[in-house]
Amino acid sequence: MASPGAETEKPGNHNDFVQLCNPHVAAMKEDVLYHFSLSTSTHDFPTMFGDVKHGMGIPSIAIMLHELIKLLYHARCSDVTLIRIGTSGGIGLEPGSVVITRQAVDGCFKQEFEQIVLGKRVVRNTHLDDWLVQELVRCSADLGEFPTVVGNTMCTLDFYEGQGRLDGALCSYAEKDKQEYLRAAYEAGIRNIEMESSVFAAMCNACGLRAAVVCVTLLNRLEGDQISSPHEVLAEYQQRPQRLVGHFIKKCLAAA
Repeated sequence: MASPGAETEKPGNHNDFVQLCNPHVAAMKEDVLYHFSLSTSTHDFPTMFGDVKHGMGIPSIAIMLHELIKLLYHARCSDVTLIRIGTSGGIGLEPGSVVITRQAVDGCFKQEFEQIVLGKRVVRNTHLDDWLVQELVRCSADLGEFPTVVGNTMCTLDFYEGQGRLDGALCSYAEKDKQEYLRAAYEAGIRNIEMESSVFAAMCNACGLRAAVVCVTLLNRLEGDQISSPHEVLAEYQQRPQRLVGHFIKKCLAAA
């Protein structure tokens, strides 16, 4: 026990740096934190680091959907169509490809969304509207501006381990394990991975709403985990789902 007045070392001092349980990160020349828009090669992390809050993934979109659907109910809206647009990681597709989702699946390739409600497992269907899928395919053919495919979309609870990445803070598998998993996903008809489609499809199904998911791929996950395209190229990619859905909306208005 230290005597009165003696200096003591405070637990958690500056020498207790955060350690990663993933040996792959230390060997990387550059680490891009996509969702923070940061890179170890272009930003001074020790100077810039701070707490950052995200609004992404299943919990965030579920909260939004609960309140959006209630808004539609109170507004007495009818013949409603909801379309989620965004970005994703492709599987076996060139960056910039647009995926129109046929079915949202979980990390085990099951076409379902599971939620625990009052301690019980509730499973909801995640199939998306077939007519809407085909209409969006026709709209893409009208535009003829970028490659578009129809496929299943894997929705995960996590951006790193849940998607088989090697660049997270935790990683207990090897490159060959990741490749086997992603190739199995491709064989199951999965063409991209994101973090919102399953609950989106499930809630729209449960409420009788026509829905679709349209996402652009920013990379081919069979070739790596980090995005390498320049910022201006990524910015153009992200506009592709908007242009496709915008064209669909114009066609619907013209036919009304």
